[in-house]
Amino acid sequence: MSDFNTTDFTNPSTFILLGLPGLEEAHVWVSIPFCAMYSIAIWGNFTILFIVKRESVLHRPMYYFLCMLAISDLVLSTTILPKTLSIFWFRSQEIDFGACLTQMYFIHCFSVMESGIFVAMALDRYVAICDPLRHSTILTNSTVAKIGLAVVLRSVMLILPTPFLLRQILYCRSNVFAHTHCDHTAMMKLACTDIRITSYYGLSVALLVTGLVVFFIAVSYIQIIRAIFSLPTKDACHKTFGTCSSHICAVLVFYIPGFFSFLIHWFGHNIALHFHVLLADMYLMVPPILNPIIYGVKTKQIWDRLFWLFTHKGTLTFSPGHHIFRKRIDVQLT
Repeated sequence: MSDFNTTDFTNPSTFILLGLPGLEEAHVWVSIPFCAMYSIAIWGNFTILFIVKRESVLHRPMYYFLCMLAISDLVLSTTILPKTLSIFWFRSQEIDFGACLTQMYFIHCFSVMESGIFVAMALDRYVAICDPLRHSTILTNSTVAKIGLAVVLRSVMLILPTPFLLRQILYCRSNVFAHTHCDHTAMMKLACTDIRITSYYGLSVALLVTGLVVFFIAVSYIQIIRAIFSLPTKDACHKTFGTCSSHICAVLVFYIPGFFSFLIHWFGHNIALHFHVLLADMYLMVPPILNPIIYGVKTKQIWDRLFWLFTHKGTLTFSPGHHIFRKRIDVQLT
């Protein structure tokens, strides 16, 4: 490690990612749960995409937004984990300056994109519960496509200035990241010039995105709760609110690790550095793992389709009643 702590350079062409500082000898063992998490994220999100594409009954706004979330999770986990595993397995710690900026951009861009998708999902639940008769006319396929495009453009444009601002900074303190991936805050700590513009911009984007997302989701659920409590029976209330449970769980999974990571970053100065890194990794890796599980378990249509695919896989060709059985399921779910 001492070989990397050089200070006689300006703007290095490569950076060094240490992985988990202090746990270098345990990197191979730590890679086992990381590899398992990546496999679960890939399998789970591809399964969601496969089921929604295969089943025409799931071609609805809620599942279109879920597919957007699955794609975002796939890109986010693939941006982080392959490089992290190469550090753990092969000690491939070097990363090109341009590749570092690209990785950081994709991490922040798709994190912001996920927050926008959660707002779109909240809008879908609001219309479905508060104005169910007009749901199909309000959230048409073209409207869903426009919302998805707006979410993507918003993320791309908000994060786009960040790599250009970081490229203008002079780096002469060190080229070592005590991290598993290129982090915006860690990168600014290596600068030896004024970073106020970059710092203020990053903080402003974080506060603006988080504040607006929390505000819109809160407003949606206030209206949803008011509509639910106006229902005549408790059974109807529970059933209606159950349609929102997956979305609520996904939002909590996304923001709770981030909240703890923020607290540890600012107030956990006595906590071991590798714990900081692990918590930052969990913030980015846990949502891609849990989102397909949450929606697979809590969304009846997806669970039924997944169960049906596994239990009837062997009878797709040879069962004469296959088409009748499938038709019955489609009728029940619609």
